[in-house]
Amino acid sequence: MGNLLSSLPKTIHASLGLAVILFLGLFFMNGGFDFDTLFWAWLFRLIHVVVAIMWIGLLWYFNFVQIPNMPKIPDEQKPAIGKVIAPAALFYFRWAALLTVISGLILATISGYVHDAMTLGIASGGGKNAAIGIGMWLGLYMAFNVWFIIWPNQKKALGIVECDPEQKAKSAKTAMLFSRTNTLLSLPMLLSMVAAQNLY
Repeated sequence: MGNLLSSLPKTIHASLGLAVILFLGLFFMNGGFDFDTLFWAWLFRLIHVVVAIMWIGLLWYFNFVQIPNMPKIPDEQKPAIGKVIAPAALFYFRWAALLTVISGLILATISGYVHDAMTLGIASGGGKNAAIGIGMWLGLYMAFNVWFIIWPNQKKALGIVECDPEQKAKSAKTAMLFSRTNTLLSLPMLLSMVAAQNLY
């Protein structure tokens, strides 16, 4: 067991294996599922939730752990964060954001509400479509921030892209402010998504 848990790839593969076994158990215990629209909506909802957990989890890691604690780290230890930990976290952060958006749009398309949600339910009387639409637009704006503001500025702040010290400091502040903007919007976005699934 120690060998399994000491390797992240092995742990993830084992987790996927357990999930498949659980799915097969649920499948056969219930006499099977039809591989119809409901199944594909469930599958893309599962993918959407998994990658969203990665995205928002890393957003909160940056804002609750890394940013507040950077001033407490001795200068000689900061390169470990800037050169190793932050680039790795930002890799998963930005790709999880993109996959969250893609899986969410696929889910909305399969489920038949993508147009009503993107128009905030104006033509369909609001309610569930307005709630999920608000969440979708907030998610799209947050993902835009990740790819087109936070990541380009983090590349300068971390020295991945060469720039002068003044630009580096300015980029670090811009990345932090937009990361905080996404943190500000994360609870309203999650509330809208959950409300659409449970209050209507």
